[in-house]
Amino acid sequence: MEYIDYKKIPNCLRKYRKARGLKQKEVSDILGLKNTSMISRWEQGVCLPNILNVFKLTVLYRVQVDTIFFDLKMEIEENIKKREKLVLKQYER
Repeated sequence: MEYIDYKKIPNCLRKYRKARGLKQKEVSDILGLKNTSMISRWEQGVCLPNILNVFKLTVLYRVQVDTIFFDLKMEIEENIKKREKLVLKQYER
């Protein structure tokens, strides 16, 4: 079974922020964060925003959740399909 390394979470947050012409400071102010450190950490893939902030980001960037985290979604999808296949194979006996 493949292990997904979540030490650097793939995302397109920086790309969509830049596309909207926003600075990290502007995004942090719009989201109501105290400073830009969380925006930076999210964009670097150090950590994930909580679900509320994910939805705020999708509204702000005018995109869907799976668009922002497309590569992560693809990794998870591949992993789940492999695991599903293994589990269902066990139940075929």
